Amino acid sequence: MSDKLKLVLCWHMHQPEYRDMQSGEFKLPWTYLHVIKDYIDMAGHLESVPGAKAVVNFAPILLEQIEDYSNQVSSYLHDRIAIKDPLLAALVEPSVSSDVEKRLKLLRDCKKANRERQINRYPAFRKLIEMSDWILAHQDAVNYLNAQFVSDVLVWYHLIWMGESVKLNDERVRRLIEKGKNFTLHDRIEIVEIIGDLLSKVIYRYKSLARKGRIELSVTPYAHPIMPLMLEIQSAREAMPTASLPMLNDYPGGEQRVLWHLQRGVVTFRHFFGFEPKGCWPSEGSISERTLQILSDFGFKWTASGGNVLHNSLQASGMNAATTSLHHPFKLEDTNIACFFRDDGLSDLIGFEYSKWHADDAVADFIKHLENIADYEKRPAVVSIIMDGENAWEYFPDNGYHFLNALYRRLSEHPRIELTTFSECLEQGETPTLLPKLVAGSWVYGTFSTWIGDADKNYGWDMLGDVKTAFDKAVAEGRLSDQQLNMAEAQLAVCEGSDWFWWFGDYNPGEAVSDFEKQYRLNLSNLYRLLGEEPPGYLALAFTQGSGAPAMGGAMRRGNEI
Repeated sequence: MSDKLKLVLCWHMHQPEYRDMQSGEFKLPWTYLHVIKDYIDMAGHLESVPGAKAVVNFAPILLEQIEDYSNQVSSYLHDRIAIKDPLLAALVEPSVSSDVEKRLKLLRDCKKANRERQINRYPAFRKLIEMSDWILAHQDAVNYLNAQFVSDVLVWYHLIWMGESVKLNDERVRRLIEKGKNFTLHDRIEIVEIIGDLLSKVIYRYKSLARKGRIELSVTPYAHPIMPLMLEIQSAREAMPTASLPMLNDYPGGEQRVLWHLQRGVVTFRHFFGFEPKGCWPSEGSISERTLQILSDFGFKWTASGGNVLHNSLQASGMNAATTSLHHPFKLEDTNIACFFRDDGLSDLIGFEYSKWHADDAVADFIKHLENIADYEKRPAVVSIIMDGENAWEYFPDNGYHFLNALYRRLSEHPRIELTTFSECLEQGETPTLLPKLVAGSWVYGTFSTWIGDADKNYGWDMLGDVKTAFDKAVAEGRLSDQQLNMAEAQLAVCEGSDWFWWFGDYNPGEAVSDFEKQYRLNLSNLYRLLGEEPPGYLALAFTQGSGAPAMGGAMRRGNEI
């Protein structure tokens, strides 16, 4: 075994299901926007540094959405079949809509970007957005807008969402940025052609990296559910003893649903990559003793969670949390799965602090921390950096291009640090430490407070319990054909995703809360209709509002509560 400090960079690529599963329309554009900005750039960094290595985790419903977008764009370009995403479709409309409400919505939608790093970077777009701000505050003025203004806003919005590697290497993108104004229909269609190219190649690029041994690919349960809460809602009290919980005592048939998500997730992963994954990053790093037993029985070799989960578990096990290093894998008694724990402090430096630093200084600081760990550890250690692969980079200059390039390059050249993967650590003889007890929790604060315990989050769980009861009754009564059952199971899976609960609560931004709670109510309503039932009246009413201003817009959380 090498004496070098082993470092695993694990990037979790995830978007919830943004489609109306009945109409096929994408209600929010974040999947394709993150493809062209983040998933493309993240592949590019790994490709450009020969010594780079990482774990890349994909949520299966993200892979399916990328494939859908790619197929839709291809169908439009070849057969002029309409694209089912309003924002993307607006690019190829022969003329910009004259409808006042549609124009106002386009202006609002094209403001959804980081003001400092994306919008203000380009003076031409900044001026358009400043004018849009004024128009949205004086909405009668929209009647005086010409179509060219809206067209320019729309094109610029997609240009600022292009990844830095795309801006550097695609001559078409560079030419459009230089043009700067008076974009034509030809220009707008060219943007869609560029997006189509990126969508069609992105999954293959990761597959190719995996085949070359440059990355390890892993999976999350199909629709990103919080497995411990589906298995046992009371597990939330292991780390939050006084938490208020939903009226729902336990989620009906939770274990069967967890197994469904795991099985469907692996099947989807195999469809895209051609092999079965060895590891599973459970949604939000959420684990419990029962969750680890199920993952072990399912055949996964490794999983991972947050550092605070380990801290709580060491205390519950009577082990000294102050002197027991988190920089090694652990294994729960009676399981055969290794569990790695995130270094929350170092991961949060990347997620929340280094975007304010010069890239070289940030990387030097990060490496200094790693060198300190290597000096302190009594035996060769494994440091796990686990974070979203998309949400942090819009806060960095140039989409984190300089930081990530320097990070991979300097780490791959460092004489005392070895970039590796979780599976390689185990294959090279890293022995897990026995952990007698595990306290259920997630990578966020070591608890489930982001998804349960708040009144609005609890109400969301109760609504989910209602529709699951209706689902179980329809199945028991034999009211569904095989095709209807398959559709209902998939719709139920979407309802069970973690993201809806993440955004419920007034500490989140108002617009994001509204977007996600509308989508959640739509998902539940669609399921009732698939079951042949009228949705309950309460699903016609908004049940949660937001007015907060959390760090990074609320799309990320720190591992440690501050």
